[in-house]
Amino acid sequence: MQALPYLKQIALKRDQIDSFESYPFSIPAIKELDELDFAKQVTIFIGENGSGKSTLLEAIAVGLGFNAEGGTKNFNFTTRKTHSDLHQYLRLSKSFKKYRDGFFLRAESFYNVASNMDELDAVSSPAPKVNLSYGGKSLHHQSHGESFLSLMINRFGGNGLYLLDEPEAALSPARQLAVLSRMNQLIKQDSQFVIATHSPILMAYPGALIYQIDKTGVTPVKYEDTEHYEITRAFINNPQPMLDELFSD
Repeated sequence: MQALPYLKQIALKRDQIDSFESYPFSIPAIKELDELDFAKQVTIFIGENGSGKSTLLEAIAVGLGFNAEGGTKNFNFTTRKTHSDLHQYLRLSKSFKKYRDGFFLRAESFYNVASNMDELDAVSSPAPKVNLSYGGKSLHHQSHGESFLSLMINRFGGNGLYLLDEPEAALSPARQLAVLSRMNQLIKQDSQFVIATHSPILMAYPGALIYQIDKTGVTPVKYEDTEHYEITRAFINNPQPMLDELFSD
């Protein structure tokens, strides 16, 4: 019997919300949210800055038991509480079979995760170092992009649920392709990904379920119909007209 997806559906407990005029329920996409189904392999949230995609992904992660700043469920540090209470109003439907591995990666607080790992290593001697699970080298001694890839290659072990918030932030196009390759390896090992991204490369994963998040709500969209794909294709195929328009007086 198929276990995937580990996360099958979320539903907003609308009857428990006092007001949709207060944050985060005032975000149009959250205000219109009812239920969302998840793909077996890859579900992707896209939308403009401020649309609510990261807020929604964060709430899902916290609802699943991950640290709001990122990491595994064993990371319990707090640099500064900035996450909303949205997770308390989400009903999460999960598979009968639990995932064995999991990680919440968010680009904006990954520095804090790396710092916490170094702090744990500083007090863990002679116990095995935490960084041994991340390539054996402090993530602070790697570039941002290198540390992201090191995490996916060395720490993500399969049979997992991986939540990634804008992982492309520190990655070149070539490294984004490397992420796709690693994702495919992990998916073949019964893993599920939920990703919030602006990257037309990452959202091109075959068979991914893409949700457009905007002021009208959360709507499934085909890859070729996303603004990210259309603008990128138009620019690469013929950049000069777009540049002329952008730079016109």
